[in-house]
Amino acid sequence: MSAIGIDTHKDSLAACAVDELGAVVAEAIFPNDPGGHAALGSWAGDVAPGGRLGFEGSSTFGAAAARTLDLAGFEVREVPPHLSRRERPRTRRPGKSDPGDALAIARVTAREADLPPIRRVDPTTELGLLLAARDDLLAEATRIRNRLHADLVVLVPGYGGRVANLVWERHLTAAGRALRRLTGVHPELARERLADLRRRQARIRALAERIEGLVAGHPLLGLPGAGPLTVAALVAEAGDLGRFRSADAFAMLAGVAPIPASSGQTQRTRLNRGGNRQLNRALHVIAVVQARVFPLARQYIARKVAAGRSWKDAIRSLKRHLARVVFRLLLEGSPQRIRAAA
Repeated sequence: MSAIGIDTHKDSLAACAVDELGAVVAEAIFPNDPGGHAALGSWAGDVAPGGRLGFEGSSTFGAAAARTLDLAGFEVREVPPHLSRRERPRTRRPGKSDPGDALAIARVTAREADLPPIRRVDPTTELGLLLAARDDLLAEATRIRNRLHADLVVLVPGYGGRVANLVWERHLTAAGRALRRLTGVHPELARERLADLRRRQARIRALAERIEGLVAGHPLLGLPGAGPLTVAALVAEAGDLGRFRSADAFAMLAGVAPIPASSGQTQRTRLNRGGNRQLNRALHVIAVVQARVFPLARQYIARKVAAGRSWKDAIRSLKRHLARVVFRLLLEGSPQRIRAAA
C-alpha cells in the first residue's frame, strides 16, 4: 500500500509519498493553513489514491490538517516520534530536513499496519481541556500562594500561629485581617495577591464541579480509590477506546506493562518508564489508596511482599492488575455516556 508521511510545523507541512517498497513517488511542502490543508488533500488524492496518511504531531501543529483530511475520507494515522526517529538514518539523506523527516514518516506509515488513528474531537477531548485548565490554575495559585507567604513573613511576623495555611477560606480571611490596617506599597501588593488567589481558587472549584458533573454516573466511580477528578483524567487520556486492541494495549499506553529484558536463560522484565504519564499517575493514585484502605488490595500487596517483592514492586503489580479493571469499566462507560462539556 502506498503511503504519505507528513512532518508538521507551525507554518508548514512537509509531505512525502512512497510506494509499497518505500521508494519516493512525490514530495511537496504546503502552508499550514486551511488553504494548504485543502491543497494537501488534493495532492494526496492525485499522487497516492487510496493511500494511508501518517502524521507526526497530529495533536499539535498537525491537528487541524489531520482532522480536515480525516473528515475528507482519508485514512489518517498518528506516527509516534520514536518510530520515525529510528527510520531517519535509513533514508540515506545527509543531515536533517523536513522532506527527509517526511520520508521517514511515510515509510513507517507504509510498513506499520497497527499505527493508532488520530485523536478525534469528542466529549473526552473537551474533558481533557477542562482538566488542563484546572491544572494551569492550580500551578498559578501555588505560585501566588508562595509569594503571599513570603509577603506575610515580612509584614506580619509570626503570622503562622494564626494562619495555618493559605488554602482554606477561613485562613485567607485571617490573613486579610492581618493585612487590613497596614499601609504602604508592600501591604497593598500583598492584598492584591490575596484577592488574586481567592479568584483563582474560586475558578478551580468551579472547574472541579463542572468536571465532576461530566463524569457523574460513570462506572469507574464505583472503583475504590477512584474519585471524580481521577476518573475524569482516565476518561480524557484514554479517549477513543476503539484505538486499543485489548486491555494489554491500554496497559502499555499507560506505562504499567513491564518491558521484557530477558537474555539467554535469564528471564526478567524491567520497569516501563514510558507511556502516558497522566494515565500512569491516575492508576498510581488508585493503587496507593487501595493499598491503604481496600481489604482485597491490602491482601494482594501483603502476598507480593511475603513473596520477596518490595512495596514499590507490589504497587506496580497492582497497577498492572488495575489497568485491566479500569479498561473494562471504561468500555462500560464509553464516551457516548460522557455529557457534553457545553
